[in-house]
Amino acid sequence: MTATLPDWLYPPRDSGWEADDLDRVPELPRHTELIDGALIFMMSPQRSWHSRLVENLTFALRQAAPAGFEAEREMTVRLDKKSRPEPDILVTTAAYDPDRTWYAPQDVTLVIEAVSEESADRDRSLKPFKYAQAKIPHFWRIEDEAGAPAVHTYELDSMTRSYVATGIYRGQLKLSVPFPLDIDLASLVP
Repeated sequence: MTATLPDWLYPPRDSGWEADDLDRVPELPRHTELIDGALIFMMSPQRSWHSRLVENLTFALRQAAPAGFEAEREMTVRLDKKSRPEPDILVTTAAYDPDRTWYAPQDVTLVIEAVSEESADRDRSLKPFKYAQAKIPHFWRIEDEAGAPAVHTYELDSMTRSYVATGIYRGQLKLSVPFPLDIDLASLVP
């Protein structure tokens, strides 16, 4: 017995999927990403820890951000013609646009990935590499350490176009870049 795939699952051209296709196929599941021309679907259920962390950190970043910065959750970044990943949170300098579906890398100051079991490999290796190649200045990776968030911060080395670790924060996240922050990490998850 062979399963029949829906027509929308097939790439619209022989060369495969492209970044703009994500806006043209309404049947695609929510949180579909495009990495190197391959569709990535979030298939596993999201843990409450992840959801609360992302929601509360987005709010905390919005409160701390000075004028000219906006925090968004679950919006894609069009890195190139074949890649449009969706970080859990991003901070942008682009003006709010209610119809926006993606951001350009030059408008993104910070991308944040909260690691989940399903996305661990992409969040720890592939996505940081791609974000650095697109010259996004800051990357944070958040790990679940026995229910408490541990924030690993990175800054772009523009010479090598790779991220350099700048710290691991537990309990309190106090930074001066990309703007001054002081966040009680324990307050982000119950």
